[in-house]
Amino acid sequence: MTLVAKILHSKPDPTVHTIAPTASVFDALKRMAEKGIGALLVTEHDAIVGILTERDYSRKIALMGRTSAATLVRDAMTTPVMFVRSSQTSEQCMQLMTANRVRHLPVVDDGKLVGMVSIGDLVKNIISEQKFIIEQLENYITGAPGP
Repeated sequence: MTLVAKILHSKPDPTVHTIAPTASVFDALKRMAEKGIGALLVTEHDAIVGILTERDYSRKIALMGRTSAATLVRDAMTTPVMFVRSSQTSEQCMQLMTANRVRHLPVVDDGKLVGMVSIGDLVKNIISEQKFIIEQLENYITGAPGP
């Protein structure tokens, strides 16, 4: 299995987008739409205090009759935030995501935020690993030389 560090290294844009807990949910949604992402880490004084996802918006704002412009991020974010270390495997991340029904995991090493992995990042990695294994097996079966 691939380590989280390798997945982070392979991401075209390793930027972790954040927002303050005092920002409006509307501003958070606008940033997510601009960046094409589904979650923002909520930080205060360089500390992770929560995560705001599209799911949080749908369940804690839209379905409760609130407005995104009048609601602060702190009132809609999920806390505490689950995280992984860069030394963990993609399989461990998938197990954590599946068991807890989350789609984004911040990566924290020695108390420092180093990245974020999404379910999409993990699926892309698993597909790549499977494709490589299939190619190796096909080469073995046909007797073709490997890469």
